[in-house]
Amino acid sequence: MATPSNPDLVDRIYECAFMSEQWPGVLNELATIVEARAGFLFISNGTVYHFTSSTAAGREAIQPLVDSGWFAGCERFRRNLLRRHPGFLTDLDLYAEEELKTDPFYRDMLYPRGLGWGAGTTVHLPTGDSFTISLEREYARGQVEPAAVLALDELRPHLARSALMSARLQLERARTASQTLNAIGLAALVLDEKGKVLAANSLIEAMTDHVQWRAHDQFSLNDKSADQLLRTAMEAIGKSGGGSVRSFPVRDNSMMARLVAHVIPIRLSSRDLFVRCAAVLVLTNPTLPQAPPVDIVQSLFDLTPAEARVARELAGGKTIQEIAEQNHLSPNTIRTHVSHVMEKTGCNRQANIVALLTALSPIRNAKPN
Repeated sequence: MATPSNPDLVDRIYECAFMSEQWPGVLNELATIVEARAGFLFISNGTVYHFTSSTAAGREAIQPLVDSGWFAGCERFRRNLLRRHPGFLTDLDLYAEEELKTDPFYRDMLYPRGLGWGAGTTVHLPTGDSFTISLEREYARGQVEPAAVLALDELRPHLARSALMSARLQLERARTASQTLNAIGLAALVLDEKGKVLAANSLIEAMTDHVQWRAHDQFSLNDKSADQLLRTAMEAIGKSGGGSVRSFPVRDNSMMARLVAHVIPIRLSSRDLFVRCAAVLVLTNPTLPQAPPVDIVQSLFDLTPAEARVARELAGGKTIQEIAEQNHLSPNTIRTHVSHVMEKTGCNRQANIVALLTALSPIRNAKPN
């Protein structure tokens, strides 16, 4: 049985801050402490938008409940969030014993699967999201003992620090993306899937004729028609076929058409867990298309050097065959690079890659008004 004094376990917990794919192994070790069947991790912000489990079977079992919103709406999840307890809680910390038999989560989900006892904890993150760990034990094994809860509580500060470190690292990556755009003269901000601003550079912050900043990291465009187009574009992200760049004119307070907005679906990393960077909003002065530098493309989308060069060549109007001949590679190799670029940028067609990179072209001899 793992113990809180196990330095290897503590090290692995902190590794998760940098490599979120390590969480299933850590969850498995936490489950071992309480002799649980499985451990789960949920990231939520009103709804659960990411989760993982110590077992593949656990992930498959919980996926439909997460997708339907049923899990985020269940009473046990809500009570755990509201308690804000700096430690692990058992079922009897959250419920009177007679309540458990009638609660739908226990009655309809846990008990029929032979589960019904467990322990969990929630950490509230600086992103506004919540990080919840839930360890599910067999009902026949009985409720989780105080000694097991104490063992988990000794690990809980490390779990919380790892989660906070990961969230801050991902926010820093969003800020880095916005500042990279700032460096090439582009006013931009990074948004999550609900339209919350994760990062904004100084160019867009100064654009008060076009952008109105609101409470709780929200914003709107002063041009009402453009603002509605922005909301429609954000709603489309994540849906089938919604991964292409959306562009539309944006007027200032005098209703003069001055800028063009580009809503660019983006994933800063395929391994992001704590912050879901859904899109970049770029406001540009109309300018002729020009492919951005390779290093800019690479830094924004976590591309390899080869992938970044192929993406830039596509944006410059070259075909796969031409890129292959120029680089003395096979067309299949170039197609593989293109496939990776599409995955990392959220594009579903080559034309979308071109549109995306054209939107990120440096502005020549002009600054946003």
